[in-house]
Amino acid sequence: MAAEIADLIATRIRDVPDYPQPGVLFKDITPLLADGVAFAAVVAALAAGSYDVTKVAGIEARGFILAAPVAYTLGAGFVPVRKHGKLPAQTYAESYQLEYGTATLEVHTDAFHPTDRVLIVDDVLATGGTAAATASLIRQAGATVTGIVVLLELGFLAGRGKLAGLPVRSLVMV
Repeated sequence: MAAEIADLIATRIRDVPDYPQPGVLFKDITPLLADGVAFAAVVAALAAGSYDVTKVAGIEARGFILAAPVAYTLGAGFVPVRKHGKLPAQTYAESYQLEYGTATLEVHTDAFHPTDRVLIVDDVLATGGTAAATASLIRQAGATVTGIVVLLELGFLAGRGKLAGLPVRSLVMV
């Protein structure tokens, strides 16, 4: 099953060189999202094994697309983790390094309850900064991070190193 899902994903992700800036090879998941059968299979694979979560945190922007149906599949709530300045109420904020710059993520201060068990879902694990910042936001709110699951992991960037102590699962490793 893992090999099948990996093949399915690999054939539906397009590489876009020099986007969003020179030297970056962007992994475009829009062909995968456009294939209903493949999209459903990916959502099921991302949700597999995470049955004890109460919330699923999706990271802006492509993580939203994957996390919301994973939350639905698991019968859990969905919490958007947004870029700075995009949420209307009081927030926790966390800044971090990207592979090509810096950014800040935010989450509403009332998004999580201390009893929440939260699965983080994103499209790509690269340097680990985004996932680590998201885990920090969840912990600031007093909730527990149960794990991180991603569609694609760029292993050569060693992002798992920033996520010590957290279970990380990727559907495809590049």
